[in-house]
Amino acid sequence: MVMNQQSPLFSEIKEIILESRQRVFKIANSFLLETYWQIGKLIIEDEQQGKERADYGKSTLKNLANQLTFEFGKGFDERNLNNMRAFYNVFPIWNALRTELSWTHYRILCRLNSKEKIKYYLEESINNNWNSRTLQRQINSLAFERILEHKTEEAHPETIRNLIKDPYIFEFLGLSPDVKNSERRIESSIIDHLQKFLLEFGKGFAFVARQQHMVTDTSDFFIDLVFYNYILKCFVIIDLKTGSLSHQDIGQIDMYVRMYDDLKRGESDQPTIGILLCSEKDETIVKYSVLADKKSVFASQYLLYMPKEEDLKALIENDIQKFQLDNED
Repeated sequence: MVMNQQSPLFSEIKEIILESRQRVFKIANSFLLETYWQIGKLIIEDEQQGKERADYGKSTLKNLANQLTFEFGKGFDERNLNNMRAFYNVFPIWNALRTELSWTHYRILCRLNSKEKIKYYLEESINNNWNSRTLQRQINSLAFERILEHKTEEAHPETIRNLIKDPYIFEFLGLSPDVKNSERRIESSIIDHLQKFLLEFGKGFAFVARQQHMVTDTSDFFIDLVFYNYILKCFVIIDLKTGSLSHQDIGQIDMYVRMYDDLKRGESDQPTIGILLCSEKDETIVKYSVLADKKSVFASQYLLYMPKEEDLKALIENDIQKFQLDNED
């Protein structure tokens, strides 16, 4: 028998079952995290007490792993015990743990080399509901390093510089970087992969329109992509460009921002932000244009492939140095 239509009764029961499974998962996940945290704590404490024991080290952990595996089966091998040890070492306060995240999330976070990065990726995982695969992709693509400006420890409000990145990595669009892709094709691919685009683009962005029609007394204009950022409470318009960035491109996005403020911005909205997404960015043009002193218009490069880590680090470091030199000037 094939059921073509779900009855109201089926839908209600289905919802109850799904909610129940989610509650069970949350409870089980919390107990699992506490178990692994407690094991890590005991290992660390035993290490500290046994510092003067000459035979303490890998052999002790290996013997412990063999005993636990014999008693409880898989899941307690030497590698996992090292993960539990690192878990407690990085997160020594149990009450500070966020049980929304899984053990896989925490194993990934424990490999990071700074508290600032751990805090960033932990908060982003929770706020954006990243699964462990998305978290690993964000770390591999150096999302933390690509943020233009990080918030300091003091309580400062979010700004657009806390949210946008440079460069953006759009390998998920499935477009070859070896052929000339038109702006319309890139735009269409973004719409087809909108969820992944929003994950890469940053937090707080909601899609508003594609090719939004703007009418003035004398002309018609079409803005490539329009988003609204509910954190900043402002519209964010995006103009896609292939090839080298030009003064005409910068003038156009500046005009679009002014136009959007005049024609679309509501009374409760903050000033509109404009972002030029370009495949090539000329830093000289950026430096000697309105991009250098306006807080409402930005240019970010995008890549249609996932670069090697060392190449991406070099690109980011180059941008940081230019940013610092510009500020000194």
